[in-house]
Amino acid sequence: MKLAMIGFGQAGGKIVDKFIEYDRRTGGEAVRSAVAVNTAKADLVGLDHVPEENQVLIGQSRVKGHGVGADNELGAEITEEDIDEVQGAVDNVPVHDIDAFLVVAGMGGGTGSGGAPVLAKYLKRIYTEPVYGLGVLPGRDEGGIYTLNAARSFQTFVREVDNLLVFDNDAWREAGESVGSGYDRINEEIVRRFGILFGAGEVSGDDAVGESVVDSSEIINTLATGGVSTIGYAAEEVENPSGGLLSRFKSDGTEDVDSTHATNRITSLVRKAALGRLTLPCEIDSAERSLLVASGPPEYLNRKGVEKGRKWLENQTGSMEVRGGDYPVEDADQVAGVVLLSGVSQVPRVEELQEVAVETQDNIDEIRSQSQESTTELIEDDDNELDPLF
Repeated sequence: MKLAMIGFGQAGGKIVDKFIEYDRRTGGEAVRSAVAVNTAKADLVGLDHVPEENQVLIGQSRVKGHGVGADNELGAEITEEDIDEVQGAVDNVPVHDIDAFLVVAGMGGGTGSGGAPVLAKYLKRIYTEPVYGLGVLPGRDEGGIYTLNAARSFQTFVREVDNLLVFDNDAWREAGESVGSGYDRINEEIVRRFGILFGAGEVSGDDAVGESVVDSSEIINTLATGGVSTIGYAAEEVENPSGGLLSRFKSDGTEDVDSTHATNRITSLVRKAALGRLTLPCEIDSAERSLLVASGPPEYLNRKGVEKGRKWLENQTGSMEVRGGDYPVEDADQVAGVVLLSGVSQVPRVEELQEVAVETQDNIDEIRSQSQESTTELIEDDDNELDPLF
């Protein structure tokens, strides 16, 4: 699937930067164009792979390149005001050569959570290609204001995109892990999962042709439910080419993989992907549509394994709209299964996010009211004998 990626804010820019690096490392061709937008100059300077001409600093007249802090209302306002500057970079996107836009943002901060929904709304008004969002939820330990930002942004982002793919940081942080190393590892997890999904169908080379390759139309049809989507992933190392009981060699010296073993492994990986740790934990039977992708060396993939995995997923989700295919990658050292669950509705984390956000909003209003009263008591004299300047 050919994508124009736009990273909004610090987290969004870093993830898009890593997507480009992943594409180059794996020989993928999913990222056809990349743009990074920010209100903080330092965050743009830290990007290694997004072309400098596609790095857009907005809000200079208001925040002077220092960011908006955690004020996502300000982030949204600045994006509205400077949308022409963002459009200038988007104009460089070869729209004739893409299948969709993907707007990527962390939803807890200010620039991304405020600006990404504004940009998505604008793109949908201008272009006919689908506009998807990739939103990253903050962890519980990041504070109430980040939860409030995420809840408000989530509500708006879902409405403005054709589908919002979600990654929940809280489900992926490890105990004792520093914030910096934690985010680097999490970004790699994000890119690996979404990279295989969006890389499907973009196979290059005459030798890497699968039996039932997933193309962009199947991904688009799966995401056409709208709403919220999540992704599962599982992988296994392939056997050492020196052989083993489950493999043998053809007359030309190349490995011939036992088809029954290959079929069973694909089915097992699909189950592990769907029932394991999803990017956004949910009840999988609440998905309206789903798609599975089996990825790895072509000789380890087969149609029967994909079909059995698809049938299993149909039974688990209760949906008749389950698509499946393979994504052959020459010289890969793993066989992987990726499951996309689209239009999920039973998501405890989102319900919790909204509850905490409402409580935080109430507390903020109360704190502001108390602060105003305290300030008034501090500056006014007891007998009202002093007059202010104006």
